[in-house]
Amino acid sequence: MEDRDLGDGKLMERAGAAAFAAMRRRWPAARRIGVVAGGGNNGGDGYVVARLARAHGLDAAVFALRDPKADGDAARAAARYAEAGGHLTPCKHFAAGAFDLVVDALMGTGLDRELQGDFARAVEAINANAAPCFAIDIPSGLHADTGAVMGCAVRAAATVTFIGAKCGLFTGRGPAFTGAVDFAGLDVPASVREGLAPAARRVVEADLRAALPPRERDAHKGKFGHVLIAGGDLGMPGAVRMAAEAALRSGAGLVSVYTRPAHVAAVVATRPELMCHGGDDADGLVEMVEKATVVAVGPGLGRGDFGRALLARAIASDKPLVVDADGLNLLAAEPAARGNWILTPHPGEAARLLGRSVADVQANRFSAAAELAARYNAVVVLKGVGTIVSAPDRTPALIDRGNPGMAAGGMGDILTGIIAAVLAQTGSPFDAARIGAYAHAVAGDRAAAGGERGLAALDLVGELRAVLNP
Repeated sequence: MEDRDLGDGKLMERAGAAAFAAMRRRWPAARRIGVVAGGGNNGGDGYVVARLARAHGLDAAVFALRDPKADGDAARAAARYAEAGGHLTPCKHFAAGAFDLVVDALMGTGLDRELQGDFARAVEAINANAAPCFAIDIPSGLHADTGAVMGCAVRAAATVTFIGAKCGLFTGRGPAFTGAVDFAGLDVPASVREGLAPAARRVVEADLRAALPPRERDAHKGKFGHVLIAGGDLGMPGAVRMAAEAALRSGAGLVSVYTRPAHVAAVVATRPELMCHGGDDADGLVEMVEKATVVAVGPGLGRGDFGRALLARAIASDKPLVVDADGLNLLAAEPAARGNWILTPHPGEAARLLGRSVADVQANRFSAAAELAARYNAVVVLKGVGTIVSAPDRTPALIDRGNPGMAAGGMGDILTGIIAAVLAQTGSPFDAARIGAYAHAVAGDRAAAGGERGLAALDLVGELRAVLNP
């Protein structure tokens, strides 16, 4: 296929046809279709959908916010819709409750400022309609790169996106507005992508398989690393216990715990495979760090003298390091750029590490993760909806799995243990971060099969063997 094959509206025709096909797959019973169209190419896609719907015997009408451009593909698409007997109705007459399905063809991916005026009112009208909404390319009002809502945005039940998946569909507030996502490549020639670096790469099961292949038949525990989990100040033994079991279930050959002496019995009583040592300061940590392959510090660490001492000893070592929870809060107070470590902040911790607001972090999660990676010379796992893994001079990784049931205490401790175990097995901080975050999210989805509400952190641990042995 040559580039010239994309001219004269052919690409728009393909996009409209792909959108129509996706729409019919998801809503085969919908008969009354209301298409809310803007004046640009996204609106042109909507005209194609409306024309095809009418050709298939559906009752489809276009509500135009702007006249199509005087020339170009959108104008041609509008003309073909009219030639097929379609009518244009001003958007102000868009009627609530009159449709089985609403198609959002207002705006495409170029939005860079908040919606106002007629566009904002059109979005509000779509959202007020009782019918589900199907968005073309991206829900209008959602920033394609960041997933930020630009003042207001269409809440779609499903979205079809074209040629390249948009980062904003999968992170920030994007997933709350996109619904299910269909992808249509439109058979564009490879030359269209030449010289274009991806903004991010989604992590998929094939990445996990490549990083953690089947084990050799003569393997022994020494080949899979020794993870040390340090933390658990007084009254907080559960965090280190959960992180340690997650590391064990994620394939580490050995797992040790360093915590307060009062917690040792509770840890080993429920998981005797763990080697647990107690101490009231960091002196006892030194020998354990020397024996470890990877050190993880933070779960239940606290911000007192005990926590500060353990974090300082871990940072001073030359071992690969995973830092989470209060380890990150202590790091925010006394920043360091160590290298060979993984930081796993949620948005609040990221904001403290950067000295910014949570809103600033969430407004552009890719930018925040990249800034953290550069400032701390670290691999950064910015947790949340659409977890982002960033590292200096690496294409970011994006995890589009996980669910709202995982918004519960202890989930970060499980993630810390998984990442530490994968790091012990692979030796690559970036791979450990992205594969560990992916495995954590998939385990969460499996655990939520019986319902998201009431999901507990340890529910994920029971799913890890199946996830990590695909």
